[in-house]
Amino acid sequence: MRYELYYWPSIQGRGEFVRLALEEAGADYLDVARLPHGTAAMMSFLEGKSTDRAPFAPPFLRAGKLVIGQTANILMWLAPRHGLVPKSEAARIWANQLQLTIADWLVEAHDTHHPLGAAFYYEDQKPESLRRAANFTGSRLPKFLGYFERLLAREKGGWILGRTLSYVDLSLFQMAAGLRYAFPRAMERLRPKHPRLAALHDRVASRTRIAAYLGSKRRIAFNEHGIFRHYPELDA
Repeated sequence: MRYELYYWPSIQGRGEFVRLALEEAGADYLDVARLPHGTAAMMSFLEGKSTDRAPFAPPFLRAGKLVIGQTANILMWLAPRHGLVPKSEAARIWANQLQLTIADWLVEAHDTHHPLGAAFYYEDQKPESLRRAANFTGSRLPKFLGYFERLLAREKGGWILGRTLSYVDLSLFQMAAGLRYAFPRAMERLRPKHPRLAALHDRVASRTRIAAYLGSKRRIAFNEHGIFRHYPELDA
């Protein structure tokens, strides 16, 4: 099956978590909005012109007649079909729970530069951003990093679910990469306390398909239009 992924064409954003899973799986997929007229095709879905079950926002994945929205929901459906999650129901529920926690973490990272909402430019909410970022790097970031570090410490295989890589490991790689871009000083300061997460990032980056993807034009560079943005004044 050739999948169709719909997401904004110039940012990694939430779509990147799905891209990483597709790339690791070696799946055949089209990143539709990056093709000619692709954004118009995406908007047709969002406006309900191409499906009766329109997603609220990208990313969404078209798989045959299915149109699946929400990052965690897409990954929960995709992973069992490509060996990116254990087969047991308990493991799949646990993986989805971890992915939803990552989704919460991602929102908090985004809100450091847009605490009042996406309708305002960063420059219009800079004082609030400084306060929000200070709380994030000083309190919330260590809490999330510590949580996943503890989970990795109890697993002997080096992956979050044990001895086999899962889509949650790919998502943790993306969080680490994005946070290193957005908050390099804070992440370097916290790195000694979270060696397993740092090692997981490197293990994922060195996997054959992921390494090829990261070195290709398919991987959109981090930039100041996406979720992870580097504003030096926010990196306490």
